[in-house]
Amino acid sequence: MTSYAKRIEDQLMSPDDMVLAVIDYQPTQVNSINSMNNSQLVKNAEVVIELANTYNIPIVLSTVNVKTGRNQDTVPVLKKMIGEDVPSYDRTSINAWEDKEFNEAIKATGRKKIIILALWTEACLTFPTLDALREGYEVFPVVDAVGGTSPLAHETALRRVEQAGAQLTSIAQLACELQRDWNRSETVPGFVKALVDSGAFPQTESAN
Repeated sequence: MTSYAKRIEDQLMSPDDMVLAVIDYQPTQVNSINSMNNSQLVKNAEVVIELANTYNIPIVLSTVNVKTGRNQDTVPVLKKMIGEDVPSYDRTSINAWEDKEFNEAIKATGRKKIIILALWTEACLTFPTLDALREGYEVFPVVDAVGGTSPLAHETALRRVEQAGAQLTSIAQLACELQRDWNRSETVPGFVKALVDSGAFPQTESAN
């Protein structure tokens, strides 16, 4: 029962080459989502952030129009999970990639694979994803933790970024891809909790 070490140029996600971008999980944006239940959307975003914390993946947080007074900050439950010590890059641009501070923060991690959470799918997820892809990044939108103003808008945006080269993923797939091996015992509790919290399996079910 010996697992291979991480393969060179591995196509799967690995914690040591990922960064998580969390963009615009603010009350106005959350309340405008019509592609899924709003409370479930926030809960799913919590699980992704929980996974990032479990696997020590750096988080780059961005908001829009907080300093101008037009919008509120990141919803408190997500802000708390991300950590008060993590800076939040507020901007006026719809496209976070066009914001100097956010852009530099992503690049400063030295990581070329971006897990992305952003509201709305059709704008604040699509635009930075397209730009990052163009600059040679790999981008992984977590489809069950993002949302749009309608189911059609959400699905159309996902189709567009996928056609451009984004690699769509889900919470369960992300968790399994980061964990890889049950022998990585230090992250098993966080891995199992994420799967339970996301509904991938019930609390009473044992892993096989």
